Amino acid sequence: MKKSLCPVCDVEVTLENNTEESEIISCPECKTRLVVTSLKMKSAILEEAPKIEEDWGE
Repeated sequence: MKKSLCPVCDVEVTLENNTEESEIISCPECKTRLVVTSLKMKSAILEEAPKIEEDWGE
């Protein structure tokens, strides 16, 4: 399993082995939506996912 820190609350987030780049996950502590921007051997880089805009999908 890969580990990273939430960029919002600094809690350690554990990712499943089958997690892929660009996948959206939620922080278990603050519930912020996070996007996996990069995967390394045992770690990942997470960023806050963009907010869903009202006009998405139009």
